[in-house]
Amino acid sequence: MITSVNQNRTKILLANLLKARFPYLYISTWEEDRVLSVIRSVAQDIELIKTPREVLIWRMTTGILDSKCQPKGECKTPLKALEFIERYDKPCIVVLQDFHVYFGSQGRLPDFQVIRKLRDMLTNIKQSPSPINVIFTSPFLILPEDLQKDITIVDFDLPTFEEIKSVLDEMISINEQSGRIKISLTVEERERLAKAALGLTLSEAENAFARAMVEDGRLDIKDVGVILEEKEQIIKKTGILEFITSELRIEDVGGLENLKRWLTKRNKSWLDSARKYGLPAPKGVLITGVPGCGKSLISKSISSMWQLPLLRLDMGKIFSGIVGSSEENMRKAIKTAEAISPSILWIDEIEKGFSGISNGGDSGTSSRIFGQFLTWMQEKTSPVFVIATANNISGLPPELMRKGRFDEIFFVDLPTTRERKEILKVHINKRLKDPEVIGQFQLTDEMLESLAVKCEGFVGAEIEQLIIDALFEAYAEERSIFLEDFERAIANTVPLSVTQAEQIRAIRDWANIRAVTATPQEDREDYTKESVPVSNTRSNPDSRDNIDDIRFNRGGRTIDF
Repeated sequence: MITSVNQNRTKILLANLLKARFPYLYISTWEEDRVLSVIRSVAQDIELIKTPREVLIWRMTTGILDSKCQPKGECKTPLKALEFIERYDKPCIVVLQDFHVYFGSQGRLPDFQVIRKLRDMLTNIKQSPSPINVIFTSPFLILPEDLQKDITIVDFDLPTFEEIKSVLDEMISINEQSGRIKISLTVEERERLAKAALGLTLSEAENAFARAMVEDGRLDIKDVGVILEEKEQIIKKTGILEFITSELRIEDVGGLENLKRWLTKRNKSWLDSARKYGLPAPKGVLITGVPGCGKSLISKSISSMWQLPLLRLDMGKIFSGIVGSSEENMRKAIKTAEAISPSILWIDEIEKGFSGISNGGDSGTSSRIFGQFLTWMQEKTSPVFVIATANNISGLPPELMRKGRFDEIFFVDLPTTRERKEILKVHINKRLKDPEVIGQFQLTDEMLESLAVKCEGFVGAEIEQLIIDALFEAYAEERSIFLEDFERAIANTVPLSVTQAEQIRAIRDWANIRAVTATPQEDREDYTKESVPVSNTRSNPDSRDNIDDIRFNRGGRTIDF
């Protein structure tokens, strides 16, 4: 039997289980000291539990210790410890630490004598004149089938925001008195720093705050990065999620102003200040559109704008070869994302993981994982913002697009003239730093306008590549860059809008009624005035028809945020 515990009700639930004489409880946690503190406080609280109880602790290295850490007989072996419990005649709670090693873990067979002894003890414990409860604590949940009906599993949540903020406030108070560390935090910034540490144990949070203080002798909002580095350690140990460190800013993404404004309005929405307006934390967005138009780029930039950890879920790692492990991998990924929330979970090219789930070629594994993911998306309460990107939207099941899964579905089309100018400006300024390379070249608005018109039909990735190609021309001849280098690179490129015109048309047809355009109306109107560049027509005789066809049929519903 599994009992799910909300952290602020842990003591009440634990007290009720103890009063009801549940013989065996199992708490899976890394925080031994914290769970022992909760158990001891419940055991002596006469308002929660009628009969106060002594707390005994067993470890294989020490045997059974009383509340004063004094040994209670020679009971280092598990069978001796269980015999001691069976004979004990006083009200007590016995905490057996790391007992999972006898239940069969890491490829070891379970100790059947220990399991049999536990089953034999059940009647005596239940009928004992003095209430006795046994609590197993371990970092891992290992439960033999023989005991599944006899053990109650209690979830012990990670520290709440209030607990972590209490630790932070205490550390700040101590350092303010000593004057050795300069504290520069507003009330809201303290809240953000504590929120950033959610998902860490109290010990890990305390270490992270201490490290942030000693690195530069001060504690300010910039130290959120230090907290995220500590969280990165958790992600690395899962093997399924990847912690993405990105220095991209939202300003580094050219165009897509509609999507940018939507995201900007939802910044800080996971803070307590949003509760005044009755606002829930946003669930996520599905971003679809033409390949190479900035879907992945904007996904990475959200992390720096919101100052939240970005986790990339690799669907290929979810589907492993061991039967039953795929479902466990998905549960583990979701649990990890929730543990370090508020966080951003990025699923790139989601259609590759969930396409073709109806064919049943994998004995229903894909369908089960898909159902598991949908249920979590619909019912999740933890502030985990999901960003899913897709190129081939037709490969996604329709259930994924239903309202309630994502807050909004955005369509990213070929960049307009104004957007291409922004993309050109961002990438040219990003790469042109050395005065010798710049030479006499001056990036003017007229030059950007001319280049933007010439590269009509280019996606953002192609614009970045043509700038790289132009710089290679100058590098090969060991000279400064010229405007002609960019124009030559444009002329030598056949854009995706030509080679995949049919696919783009199909994506737009889908998006016209199902998605919101990431480009605002004023930029879309500007797009219809553009002309087809001669360079593209020369590169591909059919390009004029292809670009004309897609130019006047842009996809996505127009909603300005």
